[in-house]
Amino acid sequence: MTTNVYALRRADAADVPTVATLVNSAYGHYVERIGFLPRPMRDDYAQVIRSSQVTVAESQGTIVGVIVLNVNDEGFVIDNVAVDPSHRGKGVGKALLEFAEAEARRAGFDSIYRYTHEKMTENLVLYSRIGYVEYERRSQGEFSLVYMRKHLG
Repeated sequence: MTTNVYALRRADAADVPTVATLVNSAYGHYVERIGFLPRPMRDDYAQVIRSSQVTVAESQGTIVGVIVLNVNDEGFVIDNVAVDPSHRGKGVGKALLEFAEAEARRAGFDSIYRYTHEKMTENLVLYSRIGYVEYERRSQGEFSLVYMRKHLG
């Protein structure tokens, strides 16, 4: 059995076009389901990379995943995690989420949270399976965002 090893590094300005393209590829299949572009597809990645902790996962020199982390008044948040569709199921997301948990611990947090659109049901299943627990649904008008938190041991 082969295990994939991904090099993680901080994103920089040169990564903006690649990160934006990757996010669009990763979220594109949700547009029809939810009826609009998900927020990550509308973000200005030059600004996101300047103002957030953005880490990319590389495989053989190619960016195959990205995670955006922030700290706000609710705690340590995974603002966005995206994996290139051609690399789904190969451990990229797992590596990025484990990195996020380690960063939250390093920053002194005992939990980490994230949110997702209620119609992104596969995300709800995935996060529940890896220890996240729903704690709130916040209405955004015609839909709700589902907030989930994982306590770090």
